[in-house]
Amino acid sequence: MIQTKKELKEYLKADFDIQGMKYPLLSRLTFGENYAMFSYIKNLRYLEYYTNKKQNPWDKLFYYYYLVKHRRKSLKYQINISPNTIGKGLFLVHPGFRRIGAYMKIGDYCTILPMVLIGKKSPTANTSCCTIGNHCYIGTGAIIMEPVTIGNNVIIAAGAVVTKDIPDNAVVAGNPAKVIKILNNVVGGK
Repeated sequence: MIQTKKELKEYLKADFDIQGMKYPLLSRLTFGENYAMFSYIKNLRYLEYYTNKKQNPWDKLFYYYYLVKHRRKSLKYQINISPNTIGKGLFLVHPGFRRIGAYMKIGDYCTILPMVLIGKKSPTANTSCCTIGNHCYIGTGAIIMEPVTIGNNVIIAAGAVVTKDIPDNAVVAGNPAKVIKILNNVVGGK
């Protein structure tokens, strides 16, 4: 959780670095996808900061400003990520539908492609225990049906439907998703 300006700067730097923008001003002026996704993430980080920090009276104005801006960007880019759910180094490759609810916990340096849905197996399912580890890659069209725990360094293939827990260093694919490969010599980081 981002509670200080130092943590906010650390998260923003990690999020910016993972985007790989060599010329951010040019990307912004030409409406590049990387800059659009970074602007969404940047606003999300500021919303998290003003949600978590010790509130001064004027901080409420900033909180509501970033909340309204987050809602607007969510509708524009079809991305619905709740604050305080994802660690630093988030990489959203393109605009497109993604839904990550407030009861999720996703680790650092994860990549999430479009058309990813993380939801309940049934209306009565427990929603408090869906966890995704660090350095995970979630492919286009993946569906994660909670409650599940996904380990670190996991690759979820495009169109996979995850209904059970996944161990560390695994590649999963299919409907329902099955481990098709265990990765050896995995080094954390991108």
